[in-house]
This record gives sequence, structure tokens and C-alpha cells, in this order.
Amino acid sequence: MPFQQLGLAEPIHHAVKDAGYTEPTPIQTAAIPVILQRSDLMGIAQTGTGKTAAFVLPLLSMMATQPPQHRGIRALIMVPTRELVVQVEENVHTYARHLQLRIATIFGGVSERPQIRALQQGVDLVVATPGRLLDLIRGREQSLRTLEFLVLDEADRMLDMGFVPAIRQIVRLLPRQRQTLLFSATLSREVEKLTREFMHNPKLIEIGRRSNPAETVTQYLFEVSHHAKSSLLSHLLKNEAMKTVLVFSRTKHGADRIARRLESLRISCATLHANRSQNQRLRALQDFKTGRVRVLVATDIAARGIDVEGISHVINYDFPRHPEDYVHRIGRTGRAHAVGEAISFLAHDDFAHLKTLERFLGRGILRRKVEGFSEPANTAAPHRPLGPRDPSAPPPAPYRPRRDTMPWRLRRSYQNKRRFPGHDRSS
Repeated sequence: MPFQQLGLAEPIHHAVKDAGYTEPTPIQTAAIPVILQRSDLMGIAQTGTGKTAAFVLPLLSMMATQPPQHRGIRALIMVPTRELVVQVEENVHTYARHLQLRIATIFGGVSERPQIRALQQGVDLVVATPGRLLDLIRGREQSLRTLEFLVLDEADRMLDMGFVPAIRQIVRLLPRQRQTLLFSATLSREVEKLTREFMHNPKLIEIGRRSNPAETVTQYLFEVSHHAKSSLLSHLLKNEAMKTVLVFSRTKHGADRIARRLESLRISCATLHANRSQNQRLRALQDFKTGRVRVLVATDIAARGIDVEGISHVINYDFPRHPEDYVHRIGRTGRAHAVGEAISFLAHDDFAHLKTLERFLGRGILRRKVEGFSEPANTAAPHRPLGPRDPSAPPPAPYRPRRDTMPWRLRRSYQNKRRFPGHDRSS
């Protein structure tokens, strides 16, 4: 079915044509007509199947054909991360190029003043993260009374990140007569029950199994010990076929450690995690998109907004603890029917998580061996077991604490003992 038969407004159809879209994806074909009928919708589809266009296109079409009844915000799109705000805003500007809509973004990590000024001047559509939005609308509750459309994108991650209280407070401020849309790559039954409290008779559209990653992604595992992961990563990056590589770390400090190791090997890389400033995160993402850096090291939360075409490989440096995180991670490659590879490093303490993942996927993941790679010896100092001291060993050196690291009371006591060895204050 071409886009002309979906019932979109003429300006939106021209924007889609200018963007080079020819045929809608399955989620777009199923969701757009339902949304145009003003029904609440829960859409579930794999990552990279065009979910953003599935709700932005009909939303803009209805805003273009139906004049506003009151001045104020007409549509609100809530997403979990700052990067996803920027990504959705880019798509909205692309599809609304033939419309005269005022669009604003609200997210943390930057100054509030431009965002407050935009709300005061009046906007039609807002893309926001829940936390910063709730901070800005306190005392300005009337700004949301004119809302007609509410969209929750990446809803499972927003709820997992603890945005439930903020979302509930925001929904209480919205008019009951509204259209609510929820889109996600994965959606548990518990999340479904939670979202029904602010949706009215939602229709469910599910494209493929909830737990299935994209079929165009080749998945396999490398069994490796923790101390050899960095050596294995540098060995894999010698392959020139790995042109655009996204590496996932479990922690922010781990991501920085991986980046320092790659930079020491003169491999261009950038990091993306919550400890980076907003400008640093946007610059890292832009450099990765334009090819200035070959490797982007990211954490799960920060990577939700990564929508980069042509990612050749995703590497799980740290094996994910939750199956949903695995699906989202490897969904960064193989987008829009492209081909990609997902590589996971499996340490000895990850086997339990692997079994959980394989049960979630309904199939096993292929294990491979790395050609030409041998694990380096573990040079870390061995753990010294507790026990009686060897009598033949020399006595340990006396403890002499540094003066600059001791509290002043202990330092004075220590100095007095050295000055007066036979003096006992208790006597």
C-alpha cells in the first residue's frame, strides 16, 4: 500500500515524498489509519521499523486538517532521553516542512530559560522528557488544558527508568477528551496494565513477536574472560569491515575506560552516557553520524536516542542483565531492513543471564571462536588468602599512616605516642 492510500493530508504526503519514502513499513501501514480515526493505540514493533513516523505522520496530518479550538499546546510527545528528544524533533521538522507549526523541545541538561520562553510565546507541538516537563509546567498547569494528542514513545524504558510518578502527574493535568498513543519495541503485561489507566479502550497493533530482534541482524557470542575483553575488542576492530561500531558498556566509568583504551590504540571513538554534558553528548552523536569517529561507546540509558543509519556492528562489551535491553541494543543495527551484526562478550558469570535471554527469544544464540586471538595471561595481582602468617616469612613493615590523610585528633595522638613512648594517658 503506498502512502497515498493511507489518508494523510496533502502537505504531509508532499513531505514524505520529499524525504524519499516510497512505501510504508508494516507498523506504519497498520497504525496510521487507526490513528486517523482518533482511536487510542498501543503499537508494538521491533526497533528500526519506523515507529516514529507511524505516529508523527498522522499526528501532523490531523493538526493540519483540523483547526485548533483554543490557543495552546495541541500535541505532546514524551520520550525517555534527551537524545531521543532531538531525534524525534528532527523527524517532526522533516515531516512538517510544509506546515506552519511551532515546535519546542524540553529536556534536562541545558538552561531552562529558552524552553520557558518558548512555552510563553506559544507552541503547537512539544517533544519532552517527563522530568524536565514537570518542572517547567509547575505553576503553568493551564498550558496543558488545550492538549488534544498525547504520545508516549519508548514507553517501556520510560517506566523502567522510574518516570511513572512524573507521567501520572502530567496525565492528571491533561483533559480527559484526548487521543493517547503508546509505542514501544517491547511491552510487558505489567506495563500494559499500567498504561491502561490513562488510555481509553486502546487498540493493540503488534508487528512480529515482542521479543524478536530484527531478522536482518546476525547474532553470535564470544566466550571470553573479563580481563581479556579489551584485548578482544581491539583485535576485532582490526577488521576493516567494522566501519561503524556501537559498543555497549554496563556502567559510565566502564564506558570511559573502554574509550581510553581505544584512544591509546589510535582508534577514533566517542562516549555517550549520563555523566557527559548535553553538548558533549550531541557532539559525540553527530561525530558518529558523520563518520568522524568509528566507535561510539554508550550505556543503555543514553543509547535510546541513537538512530544512526548504517551501523555495521553492535558489540555488547558487558552482557545485558535484562532481555529487553538486549533487544534494544542490537536493534541499533539492521534498521530499515539493513544488514548488521550483533556480537556479545560472554564471561563466566553471564551464563545465567544468557539462559534467561534465550528463553525470552525462544531460541539459542550461536557461539563462535575468534580466529587468530589468544587470551593474554591475567597479570592482576593474585588474591592473598587470609590465614596464619608463615613463620619463615619476614615480619611485615610497621604501619606508618600519612599525616595528610589522618583526622587531626588521630594525628595528634599518633604524634604524642612517638614523642612520649612510655606515656599512657589512661594512667
